[in-house]
Amino acid sequence: MKRFLILMISLLIVFKITNAQQRNLNFFLEKAKITSPLIQKNKNDTKIIELDLKQTERILKNPEINLESNVLFAPIITHTNNTNRLDITSAGADNYSGYDLGITNGGQYQAFVSLKQPLLGSMNYKVYSQKSDISHKQNATTMTIHEIEQLVGYQYILCLKSKAQLKNAEIVQKQLDEQLSIMKKLVEQAVYKQSDLMLLQIERQNLELSNKSFEDDYKNNMYDLNLLCGIKDSAEVDIQYLNLQLKPESLSDSQFLASYKLDSLGIIADQSISELKYKPQLSAFANAGLNAVNVPTFNRLGFSAGLTFSLNLYDGNQRKLEKEKSSMNINTLQFEKNHFITQREINKDKIKSQLKSLDERRLILENQLSQYDKLYKVYENELSQGLVSVMDFKNLLKDITTKKQDYLLQEMEKQLLVNSYNYWNY
Repeated sequence: MKRFLILMISLLIVFKITNAQQRNLNFFLEKAKITSPLIQKNKNDTKIIELDLKQTERILKNPEINLESNVLFAPIITHTNNTNRLDITSAGADNYSGYDLGITNGGQYQAFVSLKQPLLGSMNYKVYSQKSDISHKQNATTMTIHEIEQLVGYQYILCLKSKAQLKNAEIVQKQLDEQLSIMKKLVEQAVYKQSDLMLLQIERQNLELSNKSFEDDYKNNMYDLNLLCGIKDSAEVDIQYLNLQLKPESLSDSQFLASYKLDSLGIIADQSISELKYKPQLSAFANAGLNAVNVPTFNRLGFSAGLTFSLNLYDGNQRKLEKEKSSMNINTLQFEKNHFITQREINKDKIKSQLKSLDERRLILENQLSQYDKLYKVYENELSQGLVSVMDFKNLLKDITTKKQDYLLQEMEKQLLVNSYNYWNY
């Protein structure tokens, strides 16, 4: 019955592993790009930039047509022949109370269609078009995607770390189970004491507790990865190992540095737009309809047309102040750019140094693990013959477990460093 139960549990574990969904880093990156609110916002902002430019083009190039109406009553009270009389629209009076007739002429009655057409809009539109082009490039999703790739890659490597620790612990536990099986027979033959068997059983429980901890870490890290990528699926997942490599130096400018250049161009474009109000403004206008100062009649229908011209001569030197503000903003950007270049190079050099140190330590660990494997085989043989202390074997097993965990941690640390280097090397 016991053997049957063990067989069923083993089959369930194998079934669980083989049926777990296999996913790699690209799967999670694609999901993150689809569900990212930042990328969606960038796409919508790009559409808004296009709509803003279209709106500006309509304002600068297309005529504006309005329907206008206005009615103003300015009655007076005339004093003629010792009588007072309300006069809604006076043709003329000498003795009266009310507004001066020269101002009101009895009132105002308007109802007409007006048209205003800018004549220099095409020239001004070029400046807005250049600003829109810069905004398009500033709002590109390239940098946002790069940030997402770095974050998702980092979390994915943490998941791999938990998975590797769990797998290593399971291998050690399997080795210990094999020795426990041998130990039980040796205890029955009085080669070892019962207390020796109990020591190994306690160590086996410690390993089982560690396995549970690694398993929980893996699940929690997977939840965090799904959270980053907007994945609601909680099914069992088997993530694939990856081997990130350092990306070579780009021959073109860094995308980070390109963003500083675009910000500078944006400031210059804003300055050019503010300069437009100091250029000549010329528009044509026309209206047709009713426009009268007395009670209207149909013979007061007509039309008018003309030109409006304006040119700013003085506004308290605001133009000069705007130029100084733009110059200061560009100086600030240049300072930030130079500071970023220094930080970028320092970080890249630091990561390269850390990677070199990791490679050196890895070689030492590999040699140690090779020696431990040889020593384990010696201890395994001597244990089966009752020639080695159980406590010594237990300590050896613990040392091997620690060294293997250190090796795995270094491997994952290397992947994290490469991920970080590729981020700065963008």
